[in-house]
Amino acid sequence: MLDAPETDEPGIGATTKQPMQHTLAGEVTVSGRGLLLGEEATATILPAAPNHGIVFERIDVAPPVQIPALVQYIARRARRTTLALENTSIETVEHCMSAFAGLGVDNALIRLDGPELPCGDGSPAQFVDPIIEVGLIEQDSPRRVFRITEPIVVEAGGAMLTALPTREDELRVIFDLDYGHNSHRIKRQIQTYASSNGDYRNELARARTYSLKEEAQALWDRGMCRHLSPRDVLVIDDDGPIDNQYRYDDEPVRHKIVDLLGDLYLVGCEVHGQVVAYKSGHELNRQLCIKIVEQMEAAHRQEILLHGRKLDVRAIQRLMPHRYPMLLVDRVVEMDGDRKAIGVKNVTINEPFFSGHYPGTPIMPGVLIVEAMAQLGGLLMSQKLEHTGKIAVLLSLDKVKLRHPVTPGDQLILEAVAVRAKPRSATVKCQAFVGTKVAAQAMIKFMMVDAEHD
Repeated sequence: MLDAPETDEPGIGATTKQPMQHTLAGEVTVSGRGLLLGEEATATILPAAPNHGIVFERIDVAPPVQIPALVQYIARRARRTTLALENTSIETVEHCMSAFAGLGVDNALIRLDGPELPCGDGSPAQFVDPIIEVGLIEQDSPRRVFRITEPIVVEAGGAMLTALPTREDELRVIFDLDYGHNSHRIKRQIQTYASSNGDYRNELARARTYSLKEEAQALWDRGMCRHLSPRDVLVIDDDGPIDNQYRYDDEPVRHKIVDLLGDLYLVGCEVHGQVVAYKSGHELNRQLCIKIVEQMEAAHRQEILLHGRKLDVRAIQRLMPHRYPMLLVDRVVEMDGDRKAIGVKNVTINEPFFSGHYPGTPIMPGVLIVEAMAQLGGLLMSQKLEHTGKIAVLLSLDKVKLRHPVTPGDQLILEAVAVRAKPRSATVKCQAFVGTKVAAQAMIKFMMVDAEHD
């Protein structure tokens, strides 16, 4: 659930008062060379307004490009987390994001004059220390928190990452780092960190990025990290760190938690639940974030279903010419101007198409799911002022995908988002959901025609 309600009643289910958002009390500047690319850069971290979130801005390109720190902007790269928008990218954001997560920074604008954030010694400390020095200020908006509602498991190549619901108001991470045949160099390490009582600055902030000797050599051979020596970051051989020493006995697993916290913060808010990691890295972290965001969006839709009722079927019939059995939107529960709409189709065994469409195993025809999405898209376009007195006629379909069967008893949640709208045409991105599952999606183009009146 998102933004749990406040309660002062004792007993089961009671929660403390909703915490408020925070931003920096002043400006922070961090300079240095990037970890992998090695280019000089300066990151200036500025306070930001409530609900701004974390946003990066490349100021060395013209015009400057802002990229929100959200999982949908991740560009898949090896051994780091990169955000990208079109042709502009920001490399290695995980340590900075981890500092924000560990210190509870909700809103900030990071202006960067290079392609990669400064790496310092490979730990989040270069961000943590100046932020603590300048301090944080409380803002007048409640903090957004999402509580894991259902178990999530992602795995690949023997690594696994699991997120589980808990009753606690915290994120608890249990990380099992197991290098198997390389355990003589990095022993198996298991570490737990809890956001509610963890001391991020002392427990994690000084844990540095690391690599095995052959991994570091491979990066060097590819022209990366050439500005660094084993004295600057942890490079581990049979006898331990080369020309260096551990800050913690289990520094590698602590840095894995640093990365995980930073990557998880890319869901856009604090997450509460228990995360268990086994040998995971940035790619599995990304996949977990995507699954968490899917849960967040499903929870938002359910909240709207409980409290929203913008258009009932009678209001829909006044806007659309469709009638039974071809009226496939039962009600509209959210209408954000002419930008976004959410609607509902309750699928029952009494639908006329079930008697002839796989009657032994009833499945809603995909074309009717697409039609339901199109009808909601048409309702959305009818809200636009220049479309007054017009109806939306389906002109073309693109990127149609049927992903999940819809059967009797399902509640089909429809979502339409306007992409572009002109006086005589409109394009809408539509999706249909059953719970957290995407049942169908399509880009639908309409022609707006004058409605006929009796």
